[in-house]
Amino acid sequence: MRTTSNPVFRNLPRQEGGGYANFGSGAAAPGQFGNQYGEHPEYQPYRTAPTTRAMTIDDVVTKTGITLGVLSLSAIISYGLTNANTSLAPLFVIGGGLIGLVLVLVATFGRKMDNPVLVLSYAAAEGVFLGALSFMFTSVEFGGVGGSGLIGQAVLGTFGVFAGMLVVYKTGAIRVTPRFTRIIVGAMIGVVVLMLGNLVAGLFTSGGFGLRDGGPLAIIFSLVVIAIAAFSFLLDFDAADQLIRAQAPERAAWGVALGLTITLVWLYIEILRLLSYLQND
Repeated sequence: MRTTSNPVFRNLPRQEGGGYANFGSGAAAPGQFGNQYGEHPEYQPYRTAPTTRAMTIDDVVTKTGITLGVLSLSAIISYGLTNANTSLAPLFVIGGGLIGLVLVLVATFGRKMDNPVLVLSYAAAEGVFLGALSFMFTSVEFGGVGGSGLIGQAVLGTFGVFAGMLVVYKTGAIRVTPRFTRIIVGAMIGVVVLMLGNLVAGLFTSGGFGLRDGGPLAIIFSLVVIAIAAFSFLLDFDAADQLIRAQAPERAAWGVALGLTITLVWLYIEILRLLSYLQND
């Protein structure tokens, strides 16, 4: 069974035999879920609905659309408020970012990825974070450039990459294999280590290793991170496919929506950062 680079998908509990979250193997019938959940305390909420409908691609699209809608609305409100009062920007970035991080950790390690309240709360908090961060990246007052036009370009670029990788996955142009998964996960670990190292180095030397100072090395690093984020979508799509084949309950689509949203947010931030570098040049 392949894993994914996305922590939400990766921490979905698996059963012996390849199923996800005791959803069973692909041969399991929907009516079997009640007995399977009854054997494990963490799945008690499902005992009251032994005939839970299996998740479909429509559920994934709907739940992801709702999650992104909440995030977008929250981001627009956050951007408008920070534009009216720039002193709110740092507060929204720090507060929204921390709340979003805590909610993701609770959902992931508390195995509550299918909880719509947690997922939509994350979307709202992350929207506050993104709206303020986007303002800081593009506002002259914070040393940014490009204005709202740059944000529009980043949004189009993000969904363009998402759509492109979906086509790549559906056509099988790149197959998600265990080796491919190991490469992407290893690359993610590598860039995270470099980011942390650059942050620590920045405490002692101006610009740190130069990975985020807008220079040629920073541009190359952002392109690498964008590529890794893009390929991560293939792993996420594959994980969602496995859940559907394993006949996961309908509400599991909220977990898929959360995982895809996390990757989309990561990709958007990196594209916005890259565009800001290019504008400075």
